[in-house]
Amino acid sequence: MTFEAVKQQEQQNIMPVYSRFQVALVSGKGATATDVNGKQYIDFASGIGVNSLGFCDPEWSAAVAKQAGTLQHISNLYYSPVQTAAAENLCRLSGMSKVFFANSGAEANECAVKLARKYGTDRLGAGRTEIVTLKNSFHGRTVTTLAATGQNEFHEYFAPLTTGFSYAEPNLRSVKNAVTEKTCAVMLELIQGEGGVVPMDKAFVKELRAFCTQRKILMMVDEVQTGVGRTGTFYSYQNYGVVPDVVTSAKGLASGLPLGACLCAEPFADVLGPGTHGSTFGGNPIACAGALVVMKRLAEPEFLKDVREKGNYFAEKLAEMHGVSSVRGMGLMLGAKPARGSVGEIAVKCVEHGLLILTAKDVLRLLPPLVVSKDEADKGLAILREVLDTLEP
Repeated sequence: MTFEAVKQQEQQNIMPVYSRFQVALVSGKGATATDVNGKQYIDFASGIGVNSLGFCDPEWSAAVAKQAGTLQHISNLYYSPVQTAAAENLCRLSGMSKVFFANSGAEANECAVKLARKYGTDRLGAGRTEIVTLKNSFHGRTVTTLAATGQNEFHEYFAPLTTGFSYAEPNLRSVKNAVTEKTCAVMLELIQGEGGVVPMDKAFVKELRAFCTQRKILMMVDEVQTGVGRTGTFYSYQNYGVVPDVVTSAKGLASGLPLGACLCAEPFADVLGPGTHGSTFGGNPIACAGALVVMKRLAEPEFLKDVREKGNYFAEKLAEMHGVSSVRGMGLMLGAKPARGSVGEIAVKCVEHGLLILTAKDVLRLLPPLVVSKDEADKGLAILREVLDTLEP
């Protein structure tokens, strides 16, 4: 099909909820994608941080194909060896005790909310069901995770949202002021992705950990975008030197297949019991087969070191560009603030020149596959530099 035929088909049949770039992709390898016309693109987006092993990694593809030809779905009414193996690996790499598998980050966060509220009711007393999140946060697009999101623009049109959430600035004084006798948990991203790639201060995170422990409220970390090697450790809280009570994960976990996870530490392993939560597709065998390959690769000693080195390389090259005024982030989750021009217009020009890149607030957001090669990195950075240099001062 031609691009125009694909575009017309989309406009006729799909709800218009996406502002799409003018390209239709049909294949890819590593961090390079190809469109319907055969044009190639360097990928600094990885499906919004999803394709952790890039396009069509041979080991991942073989494992997924093998599982698809063996057993594609059984539901959670039965035991699944591939699911239990994925759970064991995920608990080991995260340092958590138990996991609930879902399909997405929003669903993982929904599970965290339910776990926190049941914990509050069971162990702290009736009415202990409110959760504090941070301003500028993003936790998902369901009615409840929208309510948890600390950005008013996402709330427009969808009231009444789920109640029981309040918002604090990312400092301990503000969090303390937001916590009341009804609070059961504080939930935060350690780097606010959709909020503009904004890292939390390490001292604040450690203070928050101590405060939550003191008040017996849960510290819940949303690792949907920051997790699975993205920031140079398996989960970003490992960069901060803290251990949360609850962790949510998705995106890169199965490198392109829908898999979310809500993990908890041992003291909270039995908060959710039979009948309190569930998912038809969560922990699907095919998705878990993909996740096992991802976790096997990230467990290799050199893999995460390589991610950190690549992240430093990207950050250094971005900082050297005249068209970039500042760079923030961690590992291969970076935000580059342009010195001029709008990020939306720049992203469109990048696609025209053969680079897939994201935006978030006032920054160009870079989430390349964790396996991006130096050659692919250099090609993509050269395109970005060229685009930035064409902008009017």
